[in-house]
Amino acid sequence: MNVTTINRLLDLNRQFYQTFALQFSATRQRLQPGVRQVVASLDSAANVLDLGCGNGELGRELVRRAHQGHYIGLDLSAGLLSEARKDLPDASFSTFLQRDLATPDWDRDLPLSTFDVILAFAVLHHLPGAALRHQVLERVRTHLSPTGCFIHSEWQFLHSPRLRARLQPWEKIGLSEAEVDPGDYLIDWRHGGLGLRYVHLFTLEELAELARESGFTIGKTFLSDGKGGQLGLYQVWMIV
Repeated sequence: MNVTTINRLLDLNRQFYQTFALQFSATRQRLQPGVRQVVASLDSAANVLDLGCGNGELGRELVRRAHQGHYIGLDLSAGLLSEARKDLPDASFSTFLQRDLATPDWDRDLPLSTFDVILAFAVLHHLPGAALRHQVLERVRTHLSPTGCFIHSEWQFLHSPRLRARLQPWEKIGLSEAEVDPGDYLIDWRHGGLGLRYVHLFTLEELAELARESGFTIGKTFLSDGKGGQLGLYQVWMIV
């Protein structure tokens, strides 16, 4: 995938998460079962970095659980961060920062240099191209403590007939299938208006290669979420 196409897809998603911030937040008022399972497993003293924190619901859940460690939430959408700060203002426990993972300096001036847990729920599949994913994971590895873990989830939307029906041809945004990578899709949004997002469908083999190339080992994999519990593929990675 060339740089022009990558930037086109990044801009598409940036526009979506700003334009539909309130509508998207309205559909994310409770955590997915897989995310709740992960949160329940966290040490209460763990310092947590949440990539793509959205409207802050995960941070609020940590507050409800009397979490003692620091929580830092990053997101590219000013609208979603505004929603996050309404009920969970920046304080000694939590900090929200507007950062775009597609930029090389997204990890500049973080309140902490290393974290016990770094989370990225439904985030990596919005980053087009292997090079950009490796760039982000290199920085994740840098900020993870030696005994820490990186926990992420990837959307398995082809398991849902409803979501498969929402896939759109690349021509809708002036691209062709030949210009994107295998596993790349364009999916529409229908809440409070019509929108489009770029998303990548990861396979287990692809994730295993990505982990190995990025200096991680996979500790746990499980499926959760949605009807039938197959819409979210969760993995726990540790530093090799």
